[in-house]
Amino acid sequence: MIKSKRTWMVIGLALASTALTACSAGERLAEVGRAPAMAGIENPTTDPNYRAVSMPMPAPEIVRKEKNSLWASNRQTFFEDQRADNIGDILTVMIDIKDKAELDNETERTREADEGAGLNALLGYEASLAEVLPENVNSGALVGATSESGHKGSGKIDREEKIQMKLAATVTQILPNGNLVIQGRQEVRVNFEKRILELAGVIRPEDIGIDNAISYDKVAEARVSYGGKGQITDVQQPRYGQQVYDVLFPF
Repeated sequence: MIKSKRTWMVIGLALASTALTACSAGERLAEVGRAPAMAGIENPTTDPNYRAVSMPMPAPEIVRKEKNSLWASNRQTFFEDQRADNIGDILTVMIDIKDKAELDNETERTREADEGAGLNALLGYEASLAEVLPENVNSGALVGATSESGHKGSGKIDREEKIQMKLAATVTQILPNGNLVIQGRQEVRVNFEKRILELAGVIRPEDIGIDNAISYDKVAEARVSYGGKGQITDVQQPRYGQQVYDVLFPF
């Protein structure tokens, strides 16, 4: 009975993995001889996975304007500001990531202990220990213990990453304190390979330059994704059967 349950479980897993593989394989077969399709331009707030950003906010600032004056307290310049400041406005994000980390660590630990105890005199009864124990006893070496341990470990990390490009992002939300939530996506197709760059985060309007651009290091809660889709990416990835095997195989 147990073997039967295990057999049906294995069959179920095999059928499920086969169905998933067939679905993905069907999509890939439909794209044979064609370049990857470009995604349509859509409103990101209509995505079922879209979630509005909620963060701790300071007290709202009251905008003051003196009588007979053209100047308001929330204005940064006297003339009109052409930088992005409203939902739907576009700004440029300058991405220049040069990340390098190198770590070399080595530890070594050694411990050695030696203990001994004897019972040379016990009210004269130490001579009678031979009668209690099966063999002759040396009362000067009744207890002895020796221990020794050693540990040695070493590790090394050497990593270098570099991403340098520009991305136009759209303001999707204005937070109560005036900060802007931005989101951008860029797709570039060359022959049969499509490169995808995505970015999302929160910025301050005052960090936007006069050229309506902002550096990536001034984007809070930044989420940068750079990947691809196409023939080259498919070759670089393990086969679906191998991925399923790696997930299910416990050893």
